[in-house]
Amino acid sequence: MNIGLTQEKVKELEKIALQIRRMVVKMVFTAQSGHLGGSLSVAEIISVLYFSELKIDPRNPNWPDRDRLVPSKGHCAPAIYAVLALRGFIDSGCLTTLRQADSILQGHPYMKSTPGIDMSTGSLGHGLSIGVGMALGERLKRSNFLVYVLLGDGELNEGQNWEAAMAAAKHSLSHLIAIVDRNRVQLDGPTEEIMPMEPLIEKWKAFNWNTISIDGHSVKEVSDSIQWAKQNHDRPSVIIANTIKGKGVSFMENTHKWHGRPPTREEYELAMEELGGEADE
Repeated sequence: MNIGLTQEKVKELEKIALQIRRMVVKMVFTAQSGHLGGSLSVAEIISVLYFSELKIDPRNPNWPDRDRLVPSKGHCAPAIYAVLALRGFIDSGCLTTLRQADSILQGHPYMKSTPGIDMSTGSLGHGLSIGVGMALGERLKRSNFLVYVLLGDGELNEGQNWEAAMAAAKHSLSHLIAIVDRNRVQLDGPTEEIMPMEPLIEKWKAFNWNTISIDGHSVKEVSDSIQWAKQNHDRPSVIIANTIKGKGVSFMENTHKWHGRPPTREEYELAMEELGGEADE
């Protein structure tokens, strides 16, 4: 595996991940609506993608040769919006309009209104199929962009994912990289109680994907695994990123209660204190 990040870059990406978490909590509190748990769990993944790995241009969001990111777990939209603001795709001032009527920041990503969103998502289970189509399109165009699909582990209950996985392997889509946010908690409870998915790594291997399991809160491991996936040119790759639902806020961690619930004023202030930020009055 290629070891590409300097210690200085690691610290930078960790700081960005922390900032994403603060922004997510503030957005959802302000809107009094939105998904905290699954947004907090992907902060390091999002930080690495947008500030280290994705070939993108904020000045030209529709650049034809850009890498694509399909946020299949569309409920992590607050984390995506936070990083789009930090990366310069959108004005940070609009973050306070999350989920408002006519806002460019809807509850789930909407590609027609938000610069930097490559696909409208939210109906779970569709993202990997979309990624397969994009990767096939890349091959037909003889372009050289990569397609990333960010999946929730709960959404792997949807059978369409596995049809897409078969198709991706059949067509040897080496430019397709799936990242599973394996936080082990979905809307109604622990994933293994609702629909057991272990042995997850072996399942993906059986579908003929290059497969690796990492600590999804280590920016170094996230980056190294992406570099590993880029070097595998024979078939698609999947990164099982082991994470914690609600990561960074102690009372939100590892519980489905914070999947889609906004915090009260007291909870908001406590969360911001734990994240080392300041709560707005």
